Amino acid sequence: MRTLLVADMHLSSDTPEINQGFYRYLEHTAQGANALYILGDLFDAWIGDDLLDTQHPLSAVAHEVIQRLRQLSDNGTAIYIMHGNRDFLLGDRFINACQASLLSDVQEVELEGLAVALLHGDSLCTKDEAYMAFRQQSRNPEWQAQILALPFEQRLELAKSLRLQSGDANANKAEAIMDVTQDEVVALMERFGLTTMIHGHTHRPKVHDLTVEDVPAKRFVLGDWDNQHGWDVIIERSDHNTMPHLRQFDLSTPPAV
Repeated sequence: MRTLLVADMHLSSDTPEINQGFYRYLEHTAQGANALYILGDLFDAWIGDDLLDTQHPLSAVAHEVIQRLRQLSDNGTAIYIMHGNRDFLLGDRFINACQASLLSDVQEVELEGLAVALLHGDSLCTKDEAYMAFRQQSRNPEWQAQILALPFEQRLELAKSLRLQSGDANANKAEAIMDVTQDEVVALMERFGLTTMIHGHTHRPKVHDLTVEDVPAKRFVLGDWDNQHGWDVIIERSDHNTMPHLRQFDLSTPPAV
């Protein structure tokens, strides 16, 4: 029995290599898995589920993703999707079409017998005050309703504007500001009483050792996918010690079942 976790694929109509690599991953690696967790930023941007009714290039990609995830679900793999900072407007229509379940921003789960805290990771970057203010606004249901009520073309322009603003702002921020705040990591793990955390968002793949209430703990950070490589965390049930494993793989030949 095994569970897989991925994040930050940032699929779009401009990323054909990553798109095809993700499809191969679903076909060759995820088949037969107990569950697949997508911890945010499945898409590089999402401006509402009505995108599926348009001729926008991303619509074709989204329909292909739905078909692939639905096939995986039909074959017995449970699928869980979490909002990221790019696709927080993913709605029930998309989630249900994939036969997936939507996760909350911070989720405590048991994976192959191991208790784990899952999150996208952006909520841990508390030193980035400008982003945290935007995050609070963008996760407000009233704000989201106002945005989704705008005409489709206007939402496209808004998403483009926000991306440009974000890029300009990040270029002038110190690296430490855009990484997680260690105290926030420890506080969250203490709140849940857990010693294992998995997240993405920072694009800094690594396994971090830390201490939570005098107990050794680990934080697994998923990497973002590019034209050549993908990242996942695999958890396989063991008779002795079930422990996640962070791995990078070639998109053209993802790990076999």
